[in-house]
Amino acid sequence: MPYFSDLEEKIHFMVLEVNRQLDDTLKIIQDPDPRLVDKVKSRDDRIDNYKVIIENLCFSRIHGEENLSKKQVDFIRATNIISNNLEKISDFSVYIVDQLNYLSSVEYLHNYNYQPFFQHLSSSLDMVVQGLFTRDLNHALNICRTEFVIDKLFKRVFDQIIEELDTAPNKQNIITCLFIFRYLERMGDALLNIGEAIIFSVFGEKLKIHQYQALVENLDSINNDISIQDVGFESIWESRSGCRIGKIMDSSRSGSQGVLFKEGKAEKISREKENIESWKKIFPSLVPKIFSYTQSRKNASMLLEFLPGCSLQETVLTQDRDTLENALFILKETLSITWKDTLKNKQVSSGFMKQLAQRIDDVLMIHPEFNFSEASIGSLTTPSLEDVIRILSEVEAELNAPFCIFIHGDFNTNNIIYNQKEQQIYFIDLHRSCYGDYVQDVSVFLVSNYRKPVFDAGIRRLINRLNQDFFNFSRRFAAENADETFDARLAMGLIRSFFTSTRFELNQEFALGMYQRALYLAEKIIAHRGRPWREFSLPPDVFKYASF
Repeated sequence: MPYFSDLEEKIHFMVLEVNRQLDDTLKIIQDPDPRLVDKVKSRDDRIDNYKVIIENLCFSRIHGEENLSKKQVDFIRATNIISNNLEKISDFSVYIVDQLNYLSSVEYLHNYNYQPFFQHLSSSLDMVVQGLFTRDLNHALNICRTEFVIDKLFKRVFDQIIEELDTAPNKQNIITCLFIFRYLERMGDALLNIGEAIIFSVFGEKLKIHQYQALVENLDSINNDISIQDVGFESIWESRSGCRIGKIMDSSRSGSQGVLFKEGKAEKISREKENIESWKKIFPSLVPKIFSYTQSRKNASMLLEFLPGCSLQETVLTQDRDTLENALFILKETLSITWKDTLKNKQVSSGFMKQLAQRIDDVLMIHPEFNFSEASIGSLTTPSLEDVIRILSEVEAELNAPFCIFIHGDFNTNNIIYNQKEQQIYFIDLHRSCYGDYVQDVSVFLVSNYRKPVFDAGIRRLINRLNQDFFNFSRRFAAENADETFDARLAMGLIRSFFTSTRFELNQEFALGMYQRALYLAEKIIAHRGRPWREFSLPPDVFKYASF
């Protein structure tokens, strides 16, 4: 990149200086020399200056008058990340030299195999400049892999030190050695950041090395002839549970539709794969196709069909009433089929209070004021939050759903895709699908609409109308199938969803509104105890936002 020749020059010199730091640190360990120690410390100041200069160049370019492309901005960001991590390696060299002063003799360190650390670190630094400025993914991968090698070397030394710790006559020496090797291990972490920064400069998205490798394995498994250099990666979102989701396209071919790459914890991804396969047997066109699946010990990934359309959440925000009504009509028709076709005459517990109990700590961490203790005024006693949840759990034990249905399990409106052209609804993010209480999907859908932090009166009226229509549809289904406790279970589901949704909302007034609705419904449920649950009626408008 000729345009960035000044950055290339600065990074090149910075890498050379950091490599000299490593060389001199190794020489000091082998043969201590005060003059070399001074040189390492003074060179660290020069390296700090290089970092500042490069940082200033990066920010001045990004915020300057030049009309930079995204690729150029990504390159500048990667360069800044690399300079920061080079500076860390230099700092760790100084820390190692300082730690040598705490050894009774530097020769004590010679009991351990330290040379391979320096050899691998130095050889990886030699690849940084070429890897960055030629967009060489092989160099990037080799730099990243150095971190794994360094980790293994550290583990061997660590085990040796732990084994010797009990019998070592001078524990200060052995603990000091552990600190020194820990700094060498942290140099490996800095190199991993450098390698991943080069990958970012190529793809334009931050991919961890294991995510990049999973992507390559998935593309290889479908015998795709796309060169990894030609892959375009467009991050769509990272879910709250940590999954990485992105659209993969062949940037060398115009008009390529692309596929979806999803990577995360093995348990979650494998469960979603199984659920997609189950949905395929029920309603084949409702869910994406799976093109490939790979799994390692802890993580898994898959390539999925990229479904055209927009989420129901996005459809609501367009404020086009006709489009929204059409999307809702297709959704209701789809659910009518799936609910009827998968209905089994087997009672099932909703499990709302168990879900609430699992999330209560997260809610109170964000909103500690939502917790309350037992209080008494005269003979009147009000229960604590903990007691309220306990009482509701007891109520829920009486409220099994009369039948079970294969549900989505996380029926937020951003997990429902609407394709207006094909007049089709799709379901995505299916890791929670199972046979359960369909009221789970109903309550999640209603609250996912309510909790949108949008306060425009027109959009809010649309959302309220959408919620009322969907509630009426669900209640009719309940009546048609003799579900007499629908309202009571829906109240429990709304309590759970309103309360747990506050952990994602920092707008105090809006979060308080959801919290108060949850408590209001809890009071209604508790007050109804002792009477038939078929007589419970959900308070009207509780799922509608009215402050406009």
